[in-house]
Amino acid sequence: MFVSSGSPFLARFLFLALFSVLLPHFAWGADDVAMADLPTVRFSPRIRAQVWDPRALTALRTEVLEPFWSEALVVDAHDMDHAPRVVATAEHHVMLSRGDRAYALGTDSLPLDQSAVRAKPLWRLFRNARPLKDPITQQVLGYEAHYLGKAVLQQSESQTFEAGPDGRMLAVTVPARIEIVNSKEEVRVGDRLLPEPERTYLNMVPRSPDRAVEGRIVSMYGSAVVNAGQNQVVSLNLGRRDGLKAGHVLNILKAGAQLQAQPDNPTLMKLPDEPNGWLLVFQTFEQLSYGLVLDTVDGVRVGDRLVGDPHARSRVN
Repeated sequence: MFVSSGSPFLARFLFLALFSVLLPHFAWGADDVAMADLPTVRFSPRIRAQVWDPRALTALRTEVLEPFWSEALVVDAHDMDHAPRVVATAEHHVMLSRGDRAYALGTDSLPLDQSAVRAKPLWRLFRNARPLKDPITQQVLGYEAHYLGKAVLQQSESQTFEAGPDGRMLAVTVPARIEIVNSKEEVRVGDRLLPEPERTYLNMVPRSPDRAVEGRIVSMYGSAVVNAGQNQVVSLNLGRRDGLKAGHVLNILKAGAQLQAQPDNPTLMKLPDEPNGWLLVFQTFEQLSYGLVLDTVDGVRVGDRLVGDPHARSRVN
């Protein structure tokens, strides 16, 4: 059989011949091939679960919300009153920053004990927790702690015995030693500590609420401004008790203005509420939540309405 020089059959024949000459021990016939006695594995359709890899791509850019996740903290009156307190500074410093050491005392409900807080080595430093009130009922929903930084517990608090003025041995408390590992503002004596909460935002997917919800904007986070714009954080009077979860998207409504019906008529009329943007809930508490303003037309104000429609999935997704 005549085979041209450009034929693929000739190229394959020459390759096999050259392979047999250079590597004779790899040349075998069909009769020399032996199959190992391997067990038979049968596959059938079924549900297979696997551990979620945190390195997988998420629906949102979590680095945009990272500063707010690490700072936003809402506490109740009990937690605020029973939080450990910074009682002294090393080398008589007045203000502390990253890398400085300080001493703190725990409470009966939250002692500064390394064995008790081993699962949560980081502590948040805060001061001047301000009350967050419902704009309609004026009920205190929680206290927003002013974030200062983070500290790690180096040595637990303990007790020792020292001789008193009269020579008697007295029990003396030795405060815990902490080191400030991150500081946004200066830390001083009197500031309080709370354990670093667990993060739950790794796989947050924007979606509509599971049921219809309606709430109000409570405050602007981190500043005293009256209006909030795009990519700013606000607090709202909806929380876990209302079925709100991280990832829920709410519609922001601007209240319609009240006008006089006619120049000679004192009767007032109110214009309808108009859509003013979207808000993404990223952290929830029992009665409060934090949300990021995704888009706004005319700025967001305290008291603006928030509406969640479970049937608006096509618009959200």
